[in-house]
Amino acid sequence: MAKSKIPVPSITEAIKSLRSKKFLPVYFLFGEDEFGIEDALRTIEETIFPSITSDFDKEIIYGEDKDAVSLINNISAFPFGSEKKIVVLKEFDKLKDRKKLSSYLKSPADFSILVLVQNGAVSSMDTEPYKTLLQNKFAFEAKELKGKHLIDWLTDFVGGSGREISYDNAQALIDIVGESRSMIEAQLEKIFIYLGTEKKITLESVRALATSLKEYTIFDLQNSLGRKSKKDSLKVAFNLLEKSMEPIQIIFMLTKYFTQLMRVKELDEKKIAADAGARIIGTHYFYYPEYVKACKLYGDEGLFRAAQALLKADLSIKTTSLDGKTIITSLIAEILAG
Repeated sequence: MAKSKIPVPSITEAIKSLRSKKFLPVYFLFGEDEFGIEDALRTIEETIFPSITSDFDKEIIYGEDKDAVSLINNISAFPFGSEKKIVVLKEFDKLKDRKKLSSYLKSPADFSILVLVQNGAVSSMDTEPYKTLLQNKFAFEAKELKGKHLIDWLTDFVGGSGREISYDNAQALIDIVGESRSMIEAQLEKIFIYLGTEKKITLESVRALATSLKEYTIFDLQNSLGRKSKKDSLKVAFNLLEKSMEPIQIIFMLTKYFTQLMRVKELDEKKIAADAGARIIGTHYFYYPEYVKACKLYGDEGLFRAAQALLKADLSIKTTSLDGKTIITSLIAEILAG
């Protein structure tokens, strides 16, 4: 997305505004994080919809079925039987003649709430109607959360559910489940059931989840590669592919893993303690000794070979017509060639 002089507020700011019932006349929700957008839409349903007494004043429509002029006419019409009306327009990027919406955005009706939704990035916030949406503080971006920001969200989400999880155990859960917030939320529900009346999510409960998710996780593939077991690595990788994990996801996670191993080598040479080392590379201290063993098993030459193999696999996914199973099989064979 092209940079704009005006920073785009996070979608969390829109959610805070909605929950405090300080409603804006227009909300433009967009970005790569579908979970964040869905969370905002869920908040709209919970806070705005109940305050509108007539069903005729609540409408959800789609961009490909509308043009900007008909949308303006719709949102400018007085409510049927409520003080306010709300129109949620999904697939905003498919709205015909959307530039014409700029005139309405400069002076929106005070009796209407217009919610525009676009799943995906905006190529340029300096074009209309995006420029006006941003200038009037109606635009909110949902960015994919990574690293510490994702862990912070996870711990906050758990806390909001009346439970508790440590930073390290939150990291372990992400290692097992992946970075999809939808998946994390779904698996947390399973953990809550597993815990019963217990309030604290322990490493034991996180590890118990791993066995119920699927036969294998990406963590199992890392462990088998860490032991240099070609048979187990192929078995786990094929299972992951059969369970609909994309080859590019496997490559991404393994790139992260071998990058962590390279960092472990530096930390081990500096005699950094396991708990501190685990925090630095972004894993649970329980697993850190396995990283140290794997690092020593591969050595400098093996880690360099793995990096080359991962780069080659990444290029193959993006530039060739080879199927994912062939690429991942070749990747594992090249990593374990030494």
